[in-house]
Amino acid sequence: MKIRTIVAAASTALAFVVTGPALAHDGQTEAVTPKFDQAIPNIPGKSLVVVEVDYAPGAASPPHTHAKSAFIYAYVLSGAIESKVNDGETRIYKAGESWSEPPNARHQVSRNASKTQPARLLAVFVVDSDDKALTTPVQ
Repeated sequence: MKIRTIVAAASTALAFVVTGPALAHDGQTEAVTPKFDQAIPNIPGKSLVVVEVDYAPGAASPPHTHAKSAFIYAYVLSGAIESKVNDGETRIYKAGESWSEPPNARHQVSRNASKTQPARLLAVFVVDSDDKALTTPVQ
């Protein structure tokens, strides 16, 4: 019984941590939905965390960093996402396209490339299991 309570509390905390900077679509930012979180059995201390990010038309995320240990694979499920990581070029990725972000990356641009159509992406994190703050806004 205690394990279930701990798991439920941890899952709730993760949901708040992951969605912390997100506002409703009316706020013109992203909506983040946790999809998966599990320790990787053959890589001690590492977890696989997956979130779905929905952008309303014209919505954007504030500039942010991710957990210092996080290697991220991003896959556009629908629409088009404009993205800039570190000093790389700003690119528009369409449904079916993907990119990766190295550990300790700064995500300077992350937004829906369309003012009229929604966009959605899947972000897959390989992260230290004790890194719970997946996204931190840049001041």
